[in-house]
Amino acid sequence: MITLYTTPSSASCRKAKSWLEENNLSFIEKNIFNESLTISELKAILRLTENGTEDIISYRSQAFQNLDVPLDQLSLSEVLELIQAEPSLIRRPILIDEKRLQIGFNDDDIRRFLPREVRRIDLLEMQKQLSHIS
Repeated sequence: MITLYTTPSSASCRKAKSWLEENNLSFIEKNIFNESLTISELKAILRLTENGTEDIISYRSQAFQNLDVPLDQLSLSEVLELIQAEPSLIRRPILIDEKRLQIGFNDDDIRRFLPREVRRIDLLEMQKQLSHIS
């Protein structure tokens, strides 16, 4: 099952939700402002990142700009507690299932959440179209 972490004011979150609905993918939506992420949810997200907290922190956010402590001076536990207390530090949307993670919305990258067979059919269709053009 896909979990979609969102905020209501985010256009990217709305795009991700629409894409999941259009592709008939089951998901659970969690508004991170109404329902704080748990430490275990944050750890599950971090397990699938390439660069740890660097991948999930929104460095352009006002919340980050207002921090009075450099993140690199905090322990992981302290960073996770900070994120719990200030969810606007997180980049959004976050889509996660047992094996995949996507942070932010990208038309191409989100396709990884489609079943493998659907992606294979799409690829074959695209190859057909390209062969007709050449």
